[in-house]
Amino acid sequence: MLTLIFVVAAYLLGSISFAVLTSRAFGIADPRTYGSGNPGATNVLRSGKKLAAALTLIGDAAKGWVAVMLAVHIALSDIQVALIALAVFLGHLFPIFLKFKGGKGVATALGVLLALNAWLGLAALATWLIVALVFRLSSLSALTAAVGAPIYAMMLGLPRVWVAASVVMSGLLIWRHKRNIQNLLAGRESRIDKNVSQ
Repeated sequence: MLTLIFVVAAYLLGSISFAVLTSRAFGIADPRTYGSGNPGATNVLRSGKKLAAALTLIGDAAKGWVAVMLAVHIALSDIQVALIALAVFLGHLFPIFLKFKGGKGVATALGVLLALNAWLGLAALATWLIVALVFRLSSLSALTAAVGAPIYAMMLGLPRVWVAASVVMSGLLIWRHKRNIQNLLAGRESRIDKNVSQ
């Protein structure tokens, strides 16, 4: 019962959309109504409000970090921590407050990874940054980091259930980027510098 309560609480925390809340606070359009229609930091950036996008990124990452870090801090079992990690991530992807239509999960996944293991999170972040600097493609950066995360988790010798959780998150993250993958293959994916200028 206690595990169920923690998992539900993590899901509800993950369901909070900082993209929507930040947009309302800054008086800009709902991110679901323009660009990719995705309630995430990259789409909020298309509004031209860099601070709003940055706060969205921080908020979405923080909720993943807080949920998992609390689970680790109170010494829950590895399985319980893994379930909470998945719950907060799924909350972002399928938020009950937005009729189960949420973001792609990149920032929240990063927060989860940082809480599971700082080196794991930093490795994933470094992968994102390197690919972004070289190719200027946010989606390609996210996809590359998603593929790398479970590999890094195994290299760090993390508990198997945590590695399994990272595999599930990576799979879902890649699935949420299916349209971006199509655009990448067709050479139509928008670049980061273009997003910033719009």
